[in-house]
Amino acid sequence: MEFLEKNAIYIVMIIVLIVWVGVFLYLWNLDKRIKNIEKEIGEKK
Repeated sequence: MEFLEKNAIYIVMIIVLIVWVGVFLYLWNLDKRIKNIEKEIGEKK
């Protein structure tokens, strides 16, 4: 527990970084899917 008490701010920063990476990857994946859908719609017209 001593490690957690001394390094709490670093643990919080790591967790926040992991959350931001997850958000970035989700948005990147969503953007790729939207581009594919737009491409399909453009080809049908």
